[in-house]
Amino acid sequence: MYHFNYEEPVFRPPSEARSLILQITIGCSQNQCRFCGMYKMKQFRNRSVAEIAAEIDAVPESHRNQYQRIFLADGDALVYPQQKLIEILDLLNTKFPHLTRVGIYASPKSLTTKNVADLQQLKRRKLRILYFGLESGDGLTLKSVSKGYSPEQMLELCRKAQTAGMKLSVTAILGLAGQTRTREHALATAEWINQLSPEYFSLLTMFRRHNDSYFEQIKPLKNGEIIEEALMIVQHLRPQKTILRSNHVSNILNLAGSYPKDREKMIAQTEAALAEAYSHPEWFTQVPDYGEAYF
Repeated sequence: MYHFNYEEPVFRPPSEARSLILQITIGCSQNQCRFCGMYKMKQFRNRSVAEIAAEIDAVPESHRNQYQRIFLADGDALVYPQQKLIEILDLLNTKFPHLTRVGIYASPKSLTTKNVADLQQLKRRKLRILYFGLESGDGLTLKSVSKGYSPEQMLELCRKAQTAGMKLSVTAILGLAGQTRTREHALATAEWINQLSPEYFSLLTMFRRHNDSYFEQIKPLKNGEIIEEALMIVQHLRPQKTILRSNHVSNILNLAGSYPKDREKMIAQTEAALAEAYSHPEWFTQVPDYGEAYF
């Protein structure tokens, strides 16, 4: 399969593992979140349409035929100017004959740059799923991490995307609030998801990456406490129709199921994992270490 000369590091959702990744932006325009170190080493910029067109043309035709999905990076590429983003999507639809879906990271900031009609224009060109970092449904937690938007503002922005017919994959972060607001973080996050019922909801776990100052501010959750927080979330989740995934490399507990069908099953799985954690007190009281030497 074909790969571009990326400006690393490059990140993508687990569900885009087989997609061709095309960097239309470098970095993240909302690069202020204190918990996140994904793009701290990059200066945000939009790449030109000419650059991107040349990169697409460089993909051999035999490779183009193999791709059904394309993911547009970097951090919140939806912020790309509307008309130029349409040009890029038109190019992709022309050059990749078997393209079925384009995905993209969408920050709250980038969603403020698009109205419903804009999003519908993009959807008609096969941009059909937005990956949105909620992080927490708790306003105080969001303020402490400098997210820049309240839960209520983010809910309104995501409802706008739903009105346009976009699929939403929302992520929240276990351990983000530390020990002090673990309950508030868990319950408010579950309630936020209940109000939106996105197509997908994913749990990640807080880990170290260029965010030491934030770790020093909070009391990090221990292994067992992370499972306790996950249990609070799954016990209070009641969305109308949402697929839950907890399959990121950072996660201690791997959950997969659909709400409401698998609700009781996922609660039972989490309770079983917590019972197992209680039986290993040394492991239970360890703070997980996801430190990365690279980037």
